[in-house]
Amino acid sequence: MATTLARVAEVADHGGVTTLTLMDHYFQMEHLGGSEEPMLEGYTSLGFLAGRTERIELGLLVTGITYRHPGLLAKIVTTLDVLSQGRAMLGLGAAWYEREHLALGVPYPSTKERFERLEETILVLRQMFGDDDGPFEGEHYRLAETINNPQVVRPGGPRLVIGGGGERKTLRMVAQHADATNLFAGPVQDLSHKLDVLRRHCDDVGRDYDEIAKTVVGTLVRPLEDLDGWLTLMEEYAAIGISQMWVGPDPLDPVGWTEQMCDKVLPRLEAVGA
Repeated sequence: MATTLARVAEVADHGGVTTLTLMDHYFQMEHLGGSEEPMLEGYTSLGFLAGRTERIELGLLVTGITYRHPGLLAKIVTTLDVLSQGRAMLGLGAAWYEREHLALGVPYPSTKERFERLEETILVLRQMFGDDDGPFEGEHYRLAETINNPQVVRPGGPRLVIGGGGERKTLRMVAQHADATNLFAGPVQDLSHKLDVLRRHCDDVGRDYDEIAKTVVGTLVRPLEDLDGWLTLMEEYAAIGISQMWVGPDPLDPVGWTEQMCDKVLPRLEAVGA
């Protein structure tokens, strides 16, 4: 397992991939085999990969905020950022997988409370990634001191990517706080609608919509099975402002899949300007 994971990261690192992400779960998701399938802890794995790579950005897509206290999360992300020499990415989401929480005794609040905790987590992280090392007093989190030493490499912390397409809460939080939004793959018209909602939220909070990177995870077309069709879709995504796409490797041959993506797909993607 370690050898395969390291090799995928090394191939991606040398092959021109911009960002490598892992999921953040205690158990594998049900539609991918559930708890019978192995699942490594996310940030431990990223630390391992930081030592095997040189240039690629590393992050979880996305960190479930219920899994780690925000003060501890700030230290974990900072450690990854410092030891990777500024290559950490901070993906955040409200978490959703109830079974793994209950199985391991981790509190699983209501949806409303999880979103409240998500916003407070962002505020804690911003404070700990800055010069203010005083207390933090929130509704759900209270920190007596927000000392973070050593500090993150990038002032303000790694780029913050908020995952999810909820139009009332999630996309508004993106407009308020995030460097990037991450949406699930879908038809172009559906993604375009989500981005229109995000633009309206940006207008409401006085944020420049163009400051926020638009990213997508997953795919409707498998690139190695229908490259021309996938490239056409990527051109359509790019036309509505999508700037980064995450796709996962073939579980039967993740190293070979990554090699083919780097050799065959990335040059074509660059050639079409997507």
